[in-house]
Amino acid sequence: MLDHVGFAVADAERSRTFYEQALAPLGIGLIMTVTPEQTQSGGTAHGFGKDGNPSFWVGDNELVGEGTHVAFTAATRAEVDAFHAAALAAGGRDNGRPGLRPHYGPNYYAAFVFDPDRINVEAVCHAPG
Repeated sequence: MLDHVGFAVADAERSRTFYEQALAPLGIGLIMTVTPEQTQSGGTAHGFGKDGNPSFWVGDNELVGEGTHVAFTAATRAEVDAFHAAALAAGGRDNGRPGLRPHYGPNYYAAFVFDPDRINVEAVCHAPG
């Protein structure tokens, strides 16, 4: 059901250092860093997880609410498209039309919306084409 979650932090590097140490005993480590040029917010984001899957993210340069992020797993790209359309029809605000995001992974197809409280909600499909 959930693919990953993310939270806004005041200082991405300070949080990276903290979580690298705090999560190590759980077998969770830094999987990837997304640079300001690659993020929608213009900040740095660090993804932590296991087995190459970054499922917990912290990032800076985001507002409270907008910096809270939840991504739901979609089985197909058509489901991502349908999520985006339904969310906009329900009063959500576009935060990224459906499409490939290759900087997150070669088959990373996602769409983003802000809910009525400005929480960044995503649907993502990892299946090829």
